[in-house]
Amino acid sequence: MSVTTEIKMTLQTLRRFTVLALFGVALSTPALADDAPKWSLAVHGGAGVLERGELTPEKDKAFRAGLDAALEAGAKVLKAGGSSLDAVEAAVRVLEDNPLFNAGKGAVFTAEGRNELDAAIMDGATLKAGAVAGVTRTRNPISLARAVMEKSPHVLLAREGADQFSKEKGLEQAPPEYFYTEERWKQLLAWRKDHQAMLDPTHLFGTVGAVALDQAGHVAAATSTGGMTGKRWGRIGDSPIIGAGTYARDGDCAVSATGSGEYFIRESAARQVCDRIAWKGETVQQAADGTMASITKIGGDGGLIAIDGQGRAAFGMNDLGMYRGAISSAAPTPRTAIYADEPSPR
Repeated sequence: MSVTTEIKMTLQTLRRFTVLALFGVALSTPALADDAPKWSLAVHGGAGVLERGELTPEKDKAFRAGLDAALEAGAKVLKAGGSSLDAVEAAVRVLEDNPLFNAGKGAVFTAEGRNELDAAIMDGATLKAGAVAGVTRTRNPISLARAVMEKSPHVLLAREGADQFSKEKGLEQAPPEYFYTEERWKQLLAWRKDHQAMLDPTHLFGTVGAVALDQAGHVAAATSTGGMTGKRWGRIGDSPIIGAGTYARDGDCAVSATGSGEYFIRESAARQVCDRIAWKGETVQQAADGTMASITKIGGDGGLIAIDGQGRAAFGMNDLGMYRGAISSAAPTPRTAIYADEPSPR
């Protein structure tokens, strides 16, 4: 690591904790009124070291539009009385198809110049889950994760086996060039020159996810990612690990995380949020904040979205920003936020 890079990362860290200290109140989502929504949905598009002005107005608008589209896709399902499982899959598929986000079409490249995709989905009503890691040809990995859950006796399939399963189950395939984007390729080339250069501060932790409550009272969670630029040795992060990056349990909560995956795995972050609600009686926002505090304590960065059994959404983070949004029957217009000092939607 160059001296310049070390200085830059140190300054980013100092700015991050300064902003969190100044704007900590803005990170909390107040509890909703007693008349909880009939249905509710929250999404995220990754976290990063974001300060106002680091995104161009055009990029800012494009990210918000992408989040809006995902919220509208999921809300369409929920308004019609559809399941939370269908809603989170629909929302994440929209984000996977958007090259702005590090999932599906916009996935980053491995050290070898490949796109290796991870995803997971979980049904809070049954505790059934499906996940895939290192897949290379499925256009929408979140739908493959659901196929693992519903059409196999397993929870997690990886690499060549997952690719083979995808073909056998008739999921839409895509050639390697489908996943190519010029911006991601340039990030890889920069990484090859300096292994810290891929740390784009405006989208440091690229993952997308959704959590939902449907009109039947069931919750679900879904997460999808391209992982880290320059990842090697078949590295797998927290996104496809049930209980780490993705978890859902009726009556308690549904969670999707984004961040330095190794730390979220060590803290069983997604499951921890639900357990804090079930065992300690914390609100969903308290549980989100407490879990992120445990991540911070061991050196991790990122954020998470959560929704409780009454449809109250929460957003927790320890970075300067997270692409995030929410919509519900009580507030049916999509609301989005990016920066940490911007009040989270509720």
